[in-house]
Amino acid sequence: MRDLRQRNRVSQNRNRQKREKKPRKPIQFRKMLRNAARACIALVLLTLAWTVCTEAYELVARMTFFKLEKIEISRVKRVNREEILSLAGVRLGDSLLKLDLTRIGGNLGKNPWFEDIKVRRRFPGTLSIDVTEREPAAVVNMGYLFYVDTKGNIFKPLTSGDRLDYPIVTGVEADDMNRDPVGTRETMRTALGILGLLRNGTVFKLDDISEIHVDKGYGFTLFTASGGIPVKLGDGAYAEKLVRLSRVYRELSAQIASLEYIDLNYPDKIVVKKV
Repeated sequence: MRDLRQRNRVSQNRNRQKREKKPRKPIQFRKMLRNAARACIALVLLTLAWTVCTEAYELVARMTFFKLEKIEISRVKRVNREEILSLAGVRLGDSLLKLDLTRIGGNLGKNPWFEDIKVRRRFPGTLSIDVTEREPAAVVNMGYLFYVDTKGNIFKPLTSGDRLDYPIVTGVEADDMNRDPVGTRETMRTALGILGLLRNGTVFKLDDISEIHVDKGYGFTLFTASGGIPVKLGDGAYAEKLVRLSRVYRELSAQIASLEYIDLNYPDKIVVKKV
């Protein structure tokens, strides 16, 4: 009986504790106002500091001491100084501090001849523009003629006044460049490597060809300048194949008009088909 009473008493105490509400903490309005005031003061001071710095920068930028007095441009062969200045959008008397070097570099990059561009301020009053031009190594015919640089990049359509006295590469399409730019660049590098071998040749030389053709399935084919005879190289071992051809080319060149093609795409022989 006593145990039952104790249980009832414990149960009542628990129920009473559940019904009792926890005391509410008072809202500290004074602390909140103090924090808000501090935040407002910090914001005002930050705005004031920004305004002072901006005005000071504008004042310094307007000083004659920081006016653009000289524009230095590296020596270039294909683009004149006036074109570079027009692209850069700068002129003497501009504020050197206000010049946007990133924008100037981006504007100059629109010229396809420029491969590398560096734009620097040189205080107190000089702007330096250092430009590296691309060097054409070949011309690729993709319906339109384009220059190819020494790294295999197809970079510029030929326009009036551009030189044409470069080796011609055919078999590359504009869609190839759009679908697989990396693969197209590697193909062009291989073509340039073959042209380099011909340039260093002593018997069968670069002057002996009029065109180098690329075929994805077969490989590379050269066309002779005299008679347009195909010289089939295929894929790989280009140096060895050209060395074999050089041993007999003087003999073959005497009967070039009677040849249909020369096939070098064999490891140990040359196949010559006559008309």
